[in-house]
Amino acid sequence: MAAKLQFDLVSPERRLASVAVEGVQIPGTDGDMTAMADHAPMITTLRPGVLRLDGAEGGAETAYFVTGGFADVAGPTVTVLAEQALPVSEVTAEVIDGFIADARAAHEKALSAGDGATTNADATAKLVADMEAARGLILG
Repeated sequence: MAAKLQFDLVSPERRLASVAVEGVQIPGTDGDMTAMADHAPMITTLRPGVLRLDGAEGGAETAYFVTGGFADVAGPTVTVLAEQALPVSEVTAEVIDGFIADARAAHEKALSAGDGATTNADATAKLVADMEAARGLILG
């Protein structure tokens, strides 16, 4: 049996999970990663995507859609502080399309700012692409 670690997922609205798992697949900004027991301590930012739990105990949900946030990996514990998070089972086409529409609106606002800085426009364009990719993962 694989060693377990404590996983906690919190969004501003609610605590979504607090369960022992064998591993957590994290959609990190710099790429996907899997944290397991005794992982080196680290903090990473999240991109929109699906966070998956491996070997969750007690019939817990095993996949969550996150829009962003942070993951803190510290030995036997993984804590995810999500901007927004939902169990994948609650994500409908309408919900994800709303997130995509919000991302597109933010991108249009960044483009129209006209301050010469492209950093925010680039970041919001990536947000739109990440949201659309997450839609494909969740809804097929």
